[in-house]
Amino acid sequence: MTAQAFSAFRIHNDAAGYRAGIEEMSTEELTPGEVLVKVAYSSVNYKDALAGTGKGKILRRFPLNGGIDAAGYVAASTDPSFREGDAVLCTGCGLSETRDGGYAQYLRLDSKWTIPLPDGLTLREAMQLGTAGFTAALALSQMIRNGQTPDMGPIVVTGATGGVGSLAIDILTRAGFEAHAITGKVEQFDYLIGLGARQCIAREGLFWGQRPLETARWAGAIDNVGGDMLAGLTRVIGPYGNIATCGNAASIELATTVMPFIIRGLSLLGVASAGTARALRDEVWQRLAGPWKPMHLATIAAHEVDLAALPATFATMVGGRSLGRTIVRLA
Repeated sequence: MTAQAFSAFRIHNDAAGYRAGIEEMSTEELTPGEVLVKVAYSSVNYKDALAGTGKGKILRRFPLNGGIDAAGYVAASTDPSFREGDAVLCTGCGLSETRDGGYAQYLRLDSKWTIPLPDGLTLREAMQLGTAGFTAALALSQMIRNGQTPDMGPIVVTGATGGVGSLAIDILTRAGFEAHAITGKVEQFDYLIGLGARQCIAREGLFWGQRPLETARWAGAIDNVGGDMLAGLTRVIGPYGNIATCGNAASIELATTVMPFIIRGLSLLGVASAGTARALRDEVWQRLAGPWKPMHLATIAAHEVDLAALPATFATMVGGRSLGRTIVRLA
């Protein structure tokens, strides 16, 4: 197809400094890839906010279009596996890190990371989930693969009002687990209960104790916080439970002992959603479109913005004031 002009939220870091904003560009300027996609929706993740504000070293090259998620329709493809008009999605896989991302009306994707939209999801729902939903589902998938079962007891989710946390509570409930929530936003307890949380705990009221092992309170955890929160969790998870670690909102540090691992058989599972192998990626998306599809997507992803509203959205997220998910409308 002939080159198309379009708008994009582009990030620069050069002699003029770090800056980001809406620019006009051509499809000929996009990072190479076999599949050209006309983007309908993207989403806002904490990683996007760090990249868009320059508060985190996310991009490995400049300039690039922001947005680690995208969903839309194939506009052209040199790979016969994809035809014009096919609905597709992509999360992670180098978007807004090593290649142009989804905050643009067009992007090019490598065909090996282009996911056909699963039956059971609309393009909008795919981005209501986005990297956050994929990460939450991947965390649970890895826990189950490592022996976690509902009859072992409840799973606690930290950073529960964020995108990953909110979706994790809904997904855990759909998968038959009892979900508990830890949050610093006590005013959002009703929101979390509405998503399926059976118990809500105020972050400020937590006391983990001083011993390497304390009384077990939960059978497992999905942690978005890191630091002291993650260290504390290692002391209170029951025998042969799993902690899936997928965020560092508080800290990248971890100060704990080996005791929970060699006495209780605790497993600490790293969740690296951006580079997930294609077979597992397909499996997780099929679950998200089917038995694990959250029941409260409209509640969790109630915010919808356009490219012009991204800077304000980033500021809210980096400032810790966001709730749930925000999707970005490109169409």
